[in-house]
Amino acid sequence: METVLSGIRSTGNLHLGNYLGAVQNFVKMQYDYNCYFFIADYHSLTTHPKPEDLHNSVRQVLVEYLAAGIDPEKSTLYIQSDVPEITELYLLLNMNAYLGELERTTSFKDKARQQPENVNAGLLTYPVLMAADIIIHKADKVPVGKDQEQNLEMARKFARRFNNMYSVEYFKEPQAFNFGKELIKIPGLDGSGKMGKSEGNGIYLADDEAVIRKKIMRALTDSGPIKPNSEMPEYIKNLFTIMEIVSTPDTVQFFKDKYASCEIRYGDLKKQLAEDVIKMLAPINKKIKEIDSDSQYLSKVAKMGAEKARESASKTLQEVREIIGFRKFW
Repeated sequence: METVLSGIRSTGNLHLGNYLGAVQNFVKMQYDYNCYFFIADYHSLTTHPKPEDLHNSVRQVLVEYLAAGIDPEKSTLYIQSDVPEITELYLLLNMNAYLGELERTTSFKDKARQQPENVNAGLLTYPVLMAADIIIHKADKVPVGKDQEQNLEMARKFARRFNNMYSVEYFKEPQAFNFGKELIKIPGLDGSGKMGKSEGNGIYLADDEAVIRKKIMRALTDSGPIKPNSEMPEYIKNLFTIMEIVSTPDTVQFFKDKYASCEIRYGDLKKQLAEDVIKMLAPINKKIKEIDSDSQYLSKVAKMGAEKARESASKTLQEVREIIGFRKFW
């Protein structure tokens, strides 16, 4: 059975983009693959070095993973910082990661522009930690969005480099897992890029109905098309992209026809979109409240996940240390 690994950064709530782009597919995958799902709390420090409440952010993501349908009995669901073997492998891989190649990664250049006062070493070596996360479990496949494809290629590069340097065929070269279709990203409500926590343009799984309606009604639109069959601007396409996923085909077609005929009323479109998002998220929202109140269950899940992840990670790290030449004298 092939091994699949994926992680979500622990910077707060999971948003609609996380769910539609990946998590709902994780739920299906866990019955057909050996799945590892982790909460990337170390990764979150690259952009939030002084988090307001790291522990509760991690807890919230754990709750929402479970509410969305991840089964800790079927999969290995764990918190990154509960597996110290990851950071040791990260250290070893860093010894063979070069400054020039790290500086050229798109994710580093983008983040360096966004946070010029916090261009830290962790941000620079983000692809190395990501590689350690993946190859420590010898993952065959990794579900990634378009923005992470380059980092996945870096993980393959570090795996190859280790194998070549030590003349072994030890690490696999992980491939993108795109659920049988093109890698996608869910757009944000502000009309720019993908939906994300840092951008503040997302709808979160824990949002109540009033918050969802308010956010969608404030989504970027314009005065509407002037000529029939006009090309949609990107921020309008974004709303239709979300609608195509959460609404019925006839609903989508109705509003596309209204746009084409210059009769579109964005207020009506947004109201419909909000109700369809609420309908989709209602079962998850209910489960979030139930699971959030059961601290004993959350503790059990986190402990079980750490034990399962460390069993795999410790075996890999021991073998890596032996390949490199680290051996005890006693």
